[in-house]
Amino acid sequence: MGNQKYDAFLKVAETGSFKQAAHDLGYTQAGISYLVSTLERELDVPLFVRDYGGAHLTSDGADLLPWVQNVCNSERQLEMRLAELKHLESGIVRVAAFTSTAIQWFPGIAKRFLAQHPGIDLQLICVDDEDALEEAVWRGDADCGFFVYPIKHDLHAVPLRKDPLLVVLPPDHPLADAPFVPREPYIRLESGTSSEMETLFRANDVEPNVRFTIDSDYAVMSMVSAGLGFSVLADLILRDAPFPLAVKQPEVETSREIAIALRSLETASTATRAFLDATQAWIADTYEE
Repeated sequence: MGNQKYDAFLKVAETGSFKQAAHDLGYTQAGISYLVSTLERELDVPLFVRDYGGAHLTSDGADLLPWVQNVCNSERQLEMRLAELKHLESGIVRVAAFTSTAIQWFPGIAKRFLAQHPGIDLQLICVDDEDALEEAVWRGDADCGFFVYPIKHDLHAVPLRKDPLLVVLPPDHPLADAPFVPREPYIRLESGTSSEMETLFRANDVEPNVRFTIDSDYAVMSMVSAGLGFSVLADLILRDAPFPLAVKQPEVETSREIAIALRSLETASTATRAFLDATQAWIADTYEE
């Protein structure tokens, strides 16, 4: 049921290359070029600027990109629904997750889900930017995703667990056992969680002295462990930390709430709803233990 011209358009837009798109989709480069040219004639607009180094979207192509994505996602949902009506145990569930949930939660949930539904193709999409993660679920590029409240879009969200925010220091730091946030150089994690860390500082009446701003949890841990400052990270990412650290509660405890969300429970595929059920059951069993 798939539209080959749309698939070719999306893959060239993703890769910026007719050659790479042909390789990924199993076509010849001439075949991909033909499909895109045919689509351009049908739409009567140029979609790409071709040059020796590759291809990039025209302004019209960029404007049409999300519309084509929506059409393809809707068609995929239709195929899923038809399969369900025929009682087929098949389909795809694409799950978007940020780093800590991808590492600490997804493997256990996936193991449980696939044991119950071995015919489902379960895919993981790692996205640390909160806005991009929401957009992926809202557009239908992902069927569901793990989020930290608040959620901007009107998604169907199910709260899963509160995740404490903790202060991390070098292991031999003299304040490692002190019940307050240290007032010294701060290594700031630049990600969607930044606002959560700011909530902790407000609750503890601390104005952090930012020395470094980094977009990797593990780079933050490494620099803290080396004695370059302190940081604030969520409990989930600190489990099995690969660097020696002193981890402590702030004087005023603060946490973030993690949820799983999908665009609509009514239009979600049976497989996606089953993944939602498996996630809730795994969280309940894991944290009860």
